[in-house]
Amino acid sequence: MQGKKTRPDKERSKSDNTMTDIQSIPAPDDNLRPQRAIMRASVVSIIGNAVLAVAKLVIGFLGGSFAVVSDGIDSASDVAISVVIAVTAKIMARKPNRKYVYGYAKAESIATKILSLFIFFAGAQMFISAVRQLFSEEPHGMPEPIAIYVTLFSIACKLLLSLYQTAVGKRTGSSMLVANGVNMRNDVIISLSVLVGLFFTFTLDLPVLDAVTALLVSAFIVRSAIKIFMDSNIELMDGVKDTSVYQKIFDAAAKIEGIGNPHRVRSRSIGGKYMITLDIEADGNMTLAQAHALANRLEQSIRDSIPEVYDIVVHIEPFGTHPENVFGIND
Repeated sequence: MQGKKTRPDKERSKSDNTMTDIQSIPAPDDNLRPQRAIMRASVVSIIGNAVLAVAKLVIGFLGGSFAVVSDGIDSASDVAISVVIAVTAKIMARKPNRKYVYGYAKAESIATKILSLFIFFAGAQMFISAVRQLFSEEPHGMPEPIAIYVTLFSIACKLLLSLYQTAVGKRTGSSMLVANGVNMRNDVIISLSVLVGLFFTFTLDLPVLDAVTALLVSAFIVRSAIKIFMDSNIELMDGVKDTSVYQKIFDAAAKIEGIGNPHRVRSRSIGGKYMITLDIEADGNMTLAQAHALANRLEQSIRDSIPEVYDIVVHIEPFGTHPENVFGIND
């Protein structure tokens, strides 16, 4: 009888543990929510920019405003950007495997590099066309007033899209959406410059100012493309944009008693997060369990100081060991 009473208790305990484990596993839908939000934001961006691009290109050509046409080309490039973001988001969501043990997060940097080249090409084409228009011997015709209305419409839509992309990007932790929100905020500035150019074109009755505005807009786009290209090099070359992360690592190490001489500290970016590797010195007579606990405390201290951590690798050496510092930096 005693055995029978004990067995149901064990089975019930095992069942309770199983239920607890099942409840602790996140639902598949919870894991897909950020990806779905990013995809939804990308679709909204594609549709919104496509409507703006068609409207500005058609009205720019019909209304005789080269600046509005240039702004329309910029909106068309935003459509391509949003498409690449949607595709890249699906690639980044893939789990690590034997071929890509660090996952697919760096797909974002590759996509950014491709986008920068596309934006540069569009801006360079606009710049060449604006120069030809500016120095053309044919008389410059006055643009139609409808060009002003489509520019005002563009400013309002771009501002809403920028706020939406930035909000979703911050909520889901997507650096791509945040960057796209910043890009659209720059588009608002571009449209505002087009509006100012149209205003002075009509006010001063100088149609040549429309071509000048288009020239300035294209130069701004080329400059932005170059900056995006250079920034994407940092992650691809295993660098970090904010070098103050190293001081944060040293400060975090200083808080842990029992370790010293943090050296060969290395950090690189993976999908907007930090992959950190460092060597420390500790008592060589510690047990393996003690060394493991010490490394865990250091990792937690670093994570407390730097929330954007991808992973941390700590190598512990006995006090007084000074290997050659080929890579990384010392305190």
